[in-house]
Amino acid sequence: MSRRYARDRFEAEDFAQDAWVRIFRKLDTFKFNGSLEGWLRRVTVTVALRGIERRGKALADLPGQLPQRYTVEPEAIAQLNADDLLRHIEALPEGYRVTFNLYAVEGYSHNEIGELLGITASTSRSQLTKARRMLQGRLTSMLPVCL
Repeated sequence: MSRRYARDRFEAEDFAQDAWVRIFRKLDTFKFNGSLEGWLRRVTVTVALRGIERRGKALADLPGQLPQRYTVEPEAIAQLNADDLLRHIEALPEGYRVTFNLYAVEGYSHNEIGELLGITASTSRSQLTKARRMLQGRLTSMLPVCL
């Protein structure tokens, strides 16, 4: 899970280490009102987001044009594997990647993402839309397309 938020494997290992330390220190605060798995995920995400903040990088939009829409051959999509997709998600700008992961992978709402990142829900929606378009552009550039 930490890998989705980190710049590289080493940073992901740091996030995971910090998350486990925090989990063990705060285990007595888990109230069994929800699932333990959900609580563990939330702690890990929070630790990763704080690690990003410590880096001093802002979660900001990138200027520039968004890719055009193309139709992708169905056979090409069938050949895409999880590693390829993860590599393309990792290549997204940090703000896009974090928002995409929180919404599409972790299942947070835009209001929750806004609270976690200190942004508005509309900024979260905007980041997600731009992340999806950029990801779509990256994927279509590597796959055979029909214009």
